[in-house]
Parts: sequence; structure tokens; C-alpha cells
Amino acid sequence: MNAESYFSENIKSALKNDPPGEWMPKLPDKCIRLSSGFPAPSLVPVEQLKDAVASLLEEENDLPLHYIGSPKVAKLKEQIQERLQEHDIQASRDELLITSGACQAIDLIARILMDESTVIAIESPTYMEALEIFQNYTSHFVTVPVDEHGLDTEMLEEMLEERKRKGVTLPQFLYTIPTFQNPTGTTMSTERRKHVLKLADKYDFLIVEDDAYRELYFDKPSIPLKAMDQEDRVLYVGSLSKVVATGMRIGWVAASPEFITALSWFKKDLGHPFAQATMASFLENTDMEKRLKSLREAYKIKCDALLSALEQYLPPSVSWYVPEGGYFVWVKTEGIDTSELLTEALSDGVSYVPGQYFFLNQQDGKAFLRLSFSYENPKEIDEGIQKLGNVLKQMLSGK
Repeated sequence: MNAESYFSENIKSALKNDPPGEWMPKLPDKCIRLSSGFPAPSLVPVEQLKDAVASLLEEENDLPLHYIGSPKVAKLKEQIQERLQEHDIQASRDELLITSGACQAIDLIARILMDESTVIAIESPTYMEALEIFQNYTSHFVTVPVDEHGLDTEMLEEMLEERKRKGVTLPQFLYTIPTFQNPTGTTMSTERRKHVLKLADKYDFLIVEDDAYRELYFDKPSIPLKAMDQEDRVLYVGSLSKVVATGMRIGWVAASPEFITALSWFKKDLGHPFAQATMASFLENTDMEKRLKSLREAYKIKCDALLSALEQYLPPSVSWYVPEGGYFVWVKTEGIDTSELLTEALSDGVSYVPGQYFFLNQQDGKAFLRLSFSYENPKEIDEGIQKLGNVLKQMLSGK
């Protein structure tokens, strides 16, 4: 039997893409992980989550272990609504859907908005998992560059106007990470945020705003596009993964009721009532502002350690963006293929993510790499960048 002969045509097309994460090599023992875009174990509230589970089961017995049972599942939606209000985002119950992390939210959005003929606009570079998701649905992309101020909205406008003038299909939506973008760490300026909303109205496209990192600012928060949106064009994706625990898989979409209804239609009961009830119990008993303040301070120290090490150990020809929050620093080399460099770096005991995996056209990312400061401590970050600098210098001297 040929199992693939039973697949639908769109699935056959999707399976022609590289498998998600296949590129990632096995990390050697004691490798300094500057590739890991998730919190250090010390920043995960393990004891508080243990208490949340114990409290939940003590209070509700078997209810959280059923498909529908725990009233705290509904409570979680209220808690997220309250958090959104703190960011000037008003979302009623029928304007909010809880999802299994941001990736499920993005996949559901793709499912209701996209087919094989859909054109979408994405940042270049962009979040690799989102790119992989979108490639499961379409092969029609428009890429817009990112610079130190985020998405280049002037370039976006030029592209839109040219397509309109030529009668070419305009994008159905723009996917953007305006705050502490993954992978570049950059933040879209307020002027560009206003501009992109005007463009969405003028050229009639939606905006999918991925805002997973916004609460991890070092100085002051930025205004979400959703909070500035007067036309209900923004589908706002958020997550508690970066501020509580990635494995809890708690994300959401805030959008107009029509979108939420369609998303819910396909999500069905693919939620996690126990995880949602546990998160609600955790939030009930946690001073989140205190926790967020602690996280911001910890990540600021780690980021400063990384930036200081880059200045000290990397060759003068290498440059990078300075982030205002989040997890990442985006580095540009001169004339180095960072995928080839990774082999040598791993041999020396340090990892990163080669830039090519964040681009639709992977050749565009050959000279870049993404560093994460979220996982390791400042001493390990310094040691890791020293190792990376030595490997870079050796490769440059051999050219």
C-alpha cells in the first residue's frame, strides 16, 4: 500500500517542505545554549505551579480532569481579558479564544483565512514556526524587510501600490511581530505602527499581530497594534509561555466575533482543560506584576551580558541590533555562512540558530544568526560568546 496516495493534494504539497526542526543538530553535552528561545529552569515557577495543581485538585477534586468540568477554565478567560485591558485591548468573551499556545492560534488563523491561492505578507526575517505553518497552506508570499525600527512600512506600501497598479492579487493579511521581534529583537516604531494600520485600511488587508514577548520590556511598554486598531482588522495573538511556562501551552486570539466563531468552529474541543484550570489557579495566587518585574530585571541582566560580550569578543566586521526587551539578539556577519559556522561552534561547545531558517528565501539569511539570552546565565553567556568569537575569527582568517 502507498499511504501517500491517500493524502489530499494540499497535504502532498505541504509535505514537500522540509520537516519542522529537521535542521536542528543534536547539541553536545554541556553545550552553552544560545539557541534556546525559552526560559532558564530557574525562571520557571515550578513550586508555584505545584501549589496551583494541589490547590486546584483539593478544591475541585475530579472536575478539572474532565472534558468540561472546572469553572476555572472560564475564569482563565476572564483573567486574560483583564490582562488585555491593562494593554488597552478591550476583548469581550465572544472576542477571545483560548488556544494551546500561540502556534495553535496561528495555525487556526491560517486555516480559516488561507488556501493554496492565498497571498500573505510576512516580515523578512520572521518567526520560523509561523513560516512553516503558512507554507502548509500556500506558496504565495510577499516578503517585507525588517530593520532596526521593525517592519519597513515604506517598503510595504511600495509593494502594495505596485501590485495594485499591475492588477496583481493583494495580500489577504500581514503577519507581524511588532514588539521584540523573533528573530531580530527589534521593535516597530509608533509611527510605523500607525502607518501599517492606515495601509491595512487603504489596501484592505488584515493584520495578524503576534505579541508573545511584549511584557518582557526593559524600559517601557509599546502600544499593541490591536490597541490602536479602529477597524477591527487586527487578530491579536498572545501567550503566557514566555512569562509563566512554555509547556503549559496557554495562548489566545483576540479578534472580532466573526473571526472567533470561525476559529472556535475548527478548534472544537482541542483545548487542555486541566492546563487551563491550573493556569487560572496559578494566576489567582500569583502577583503577576511582581513576577513580571523580576523577569524583566533578570532578562535585562542577561541581555546586557550578551551585548557586552559581543563588543568584547566578536570581530569588528560583525554587527547586531540592540533589543529593548524579549529574548533575542540578531547578528550579521560579513561573508560567513552561519550554517557552516555552526558545525565548528558546536564542536567548541556553543549553539545558536543560523539565520537562513527565518527567511522564505534561505539564501537571504546565510550571513545572519540568532542568539538567545533567555536560557543561560550571564557567566555562561560570556563564555559562549567568547567561544563563538574565536570560531568566527578563525573562519574569517581562513578566507
